[in-house]
Amino acid sequence: MLGLPDRINAFLFDLDGVLTQTAKVHAAAWKDMFDAFLRSEAERTGAPFVAFDPVADYDRYVDGRPRLDGTRQFLASRGIELPEGAAQDPPGSRTVNGLSAAKNGTVLRMIREQGVQPYRGSVAYLQRLRELGLPRAVVSSSANCRDVLRAAGIDGMFDVVVDGITAARDHLAGKPAPDTFLAAAEQLGAAPEHAAVFEDALAGVAAGRAGGFGTVVGVNRTGQAAALREHGADLVVDDLSELIGERG
Repeated sequence: MLGLPDRINAFLFDLDGVLTQTAKVHAAAWKDMFDAFLRSEAERTGAPFVAFDPVADYDRYVDGRPRLDGTRQFLASRGIELPEGAAQDPPGSRTVNGLSAAKNGTVLRMIREQGVQPYRGSVAYLQRLRELGLPRAVVSSSANCRDVLRAAGIDGMFDVVVDGITAARDHLAGKPAPDTFLAAAEQLGAAPEHAAVFEDALAGVAAGRAGGFGTVVGVNRTGQAAALREHGADLVVDDLSELIGERG
């Protein structure tokens, strides 16, 4: 009925790219921020400008990770080390916090201008779970998670939300560590081996595997099915509607 093993009785979903069509918004915002920074670095140092790749760099370094971690990971890939700065740094400052703030400002502006659309197949799957009375959680690295859920009209479909704000408050390590997924499972009263994780990000799939979850479903929105399997997905689908035999 749900396309998963019978032992699975709790369901943990990533947000961007699994439930909502916001992964491409994040990729565009990262590119906007990093390209501006990389151009300024090229001018400052005389090194050639090499743009941020919104597919390869996004998937490898930032997708699914907490914002500050994503900034650090990409900068490290280019051999760039910046001071951490502070949360109060103005957006675009030459610090990890300043660049991260610029990216977040762009995401929020794009969401205000474009709105948020959920994936129809994901909504259908959530409705099936709710009809069956099965527990559901959102597990997102985003501090904007609740705002995005409300904008997409699906905020009432979950029993638990573990997001970037929760992680900071409870000192939970971000994906690819499994801490946020394990915290959500605990709040649902579910053992990890009886819970399923739904992720489109390589870091998120790795987190589900590291947490010992019963099934890790990779959601292939960007043609990376093989990479999702390599990072630990037990099952890969293009849309959650495939699991219940409906159109996405």
